[in-house]
Amino acid sequence: MIIVARTDPHHPQATALLKQSHALMQSLFPPEDNFYLAIDDLAAPNIHFYTARIGEDMLGTGALMVNADYGEVKSMFVAPPARGKGIAAALLRQIEDTARDEGLSMLKLETGNALHAAHRLYARHGFRECSVFGNYINAKSSVFMEKSL
Repeated sequence: MIIVARTDPHHPQATALLKQSHALMQSLFPPEDNFYLAIDDLAAPNIHFYTARIGEDMLGTGALMVNADYGEVKSMFVAPPARGKGIAAALLRQIEDTARDEGLSMLKLETGNALHAAHRLYARHGFRECSVFGNYINAKSSVFMEKSL
């Protein structure tokens, strides 16, 4: 059974997953196109950070950044051996539920153009491509998506 819970991003297992995610992004995209949040930034008051686990093993991360008029999906990552088990979908459902609880009517995200499995996940959950938003630049390796809640 997949358990999704709000977690301190400094928890050792969460930090290990985030470091794996950051290393993957650094290997795929140029430094100026990496927009992930530092671990300390994920502990900010306007961020709900979640992990997904099976048993005692944390296998995925995801976060909701609450902005004035929309929520942003951040730090979605599933450990490679755990992919295909529904962990990302469970995290995304929790993020959507939290966004609704926060009174948000829109979710947005930025992801890399090479992350095709992520694009499929987001599309299955009702996200569609959109234009650049927030403080992002229109980087050639970015894909921007949104979903009305």
